[in-house]
Amino acid sequence: MTRTASTLCLALLLLAGGCDGRDPTLGPQPQPSIDVELRASLARWGVIPIGPMPVQNPALVDLGQALMFDKILSGNRDISCGTCHDPLTHGADGLSLSIGTGGTGSGSSRTPGPGGQFVPRSAPSLLDRGLGFYQVFWDGRISGFGTGPFQTPAGFALPPGLPNILAAQAMFPVTNRREMRGEPGDVDVLGNPNELAQLADSQFADIWRAVMRRVLAVPEYVAKFNAAFPGTPTNTLGFQHAATAIAAFQMQAFTRTNSPLDRYLARDDAALSVEAKRGALLFFGEARCSSCHNGPLLGGQSFANVGVPQLGPGTGAGTPLDFGFGDVVNEPFYQFSFRVQPLRNVELTAPYMHDGAYATLEAVVRHYNDIPVALRSYDVSQLAPALRGTYHGGEATITAVLSTLDGRLRTPIGLTEEQMREVVAFLKSLTDPAARDLNALVPATVPSGLPVRE
Repeated sequence: MTRTASTLCLALLLLAGGCDGRDPTLGPQPQPSIDVELRASLARWGVIPIGPMPVQNPALVDLGQALMFDKILSGNRDISCGTCHDPLTHGADGLSLSIGTGGTGSGSSRTPGPGGQFVPRSAPSLLDRGLGFYQVFWDGRISGFGTGPFQTPAGFALPPGLPNILAAQAMFPVTNRREMRGEPGDVDVLGNPNELAQLADSQFADIWRAVMRRVLAVPEYVAKFNAAFPGTPTNTLGFQHAATAIAAFQMQAFTRTNSPLDRYLARDDAALSVEAKRGALLFFGEARCSSCHNGPLLGGQSFANVGVPQLGPGTGAGTPLDFGFGDVVNEPFYQFSFRVQPLRNVELTAPYMHDGAYATLEAVVRHYNDIPVALRSYDVSQLAPALRGTYHGGEATITAVLSTLDGRLRTPIGLTEEQMREVVAFLKSLTDPAARDLNALVPATVPSGLPVRE
């Protein structure tokens, strides 16, 4: 065959599509490597390295650490922020539903007191919560960018000067009766009337002033506030200054962003196992996880009804159910929607979902694989015995939850058992080893002299 004829034959093959546009004389072409494919997916979904957390003022962090673990902030002086956001349980409490004032113990060992009730929702972990979110709480009732203004339940009563949304969030647990403030007529652990509980729920400014009167009656706290806010006269200090310090401590102490995925993003191909890489390709592809869990933090910036089993006392207009974001925006379309959680360090933050309905990542992935089946076959034995009777599993409730299910989840995903294991392997690659042991964050004592732990 002449060279001209050979060229013509090759051209005819190309036109016929017999070799998909490749030179047939070269033989089979290599497939793109798994790393090339995965890095393209990461870029497509905005998963990029996270910059370092700016170093916080040491005096501010010192004050925030003391306040975080001091029960003086609670009406009955029996619970601190650190009770439900315990470093020993990775900044959460390890419980499906938290146990507020009146309970005993810390973290996953906490139990309700006589006649005590569960908080309607799970305590989110504090890990990586200072990394640029603009909505916080499960139902997004606090929102705002940068230094605000912030939209909160307090409206115009929220004082100015809060530096970030984490500080705005820290203003509110002390105002919540079930979490920290208590009920009218309560007597604190020292035998004194609980003056915080006597105030009406709408008296946000008065509650914050009352908490600060307690705190500034302790000389050591006055010294710490003066060191943290040297240009602010003591008589003008407000709870916004306390919240700013608590947020600074949380940002410095609970930010952990050196996971295998972070090292992979820094171009270390060996940082992820082959199983984790396969799981990642599923996560960003067939499993459809990245339609909600995307960006540098893999979530945290949107809301969705993902068909979570309903349990607990409920809250808001739907009590004993929980409408979540639907209550905040007063919109039926968003009923049963909750904030899509960021997934960094997710391995350490069980149980999962807004009410802790699932004890393991494996159970969560199985739930997403076929939500209607998961709802109708929910096994209450994975819950603590005290919560099993609070599960709302009737057909009317399941139908209501499914009626506003996010459209991206209406079709079952259909992963195999092996594929689900691979997705879990990827989720575990989001864990920074330094986040596994945070015990050193708990101080031995606090300025009030109240016990840090029972």
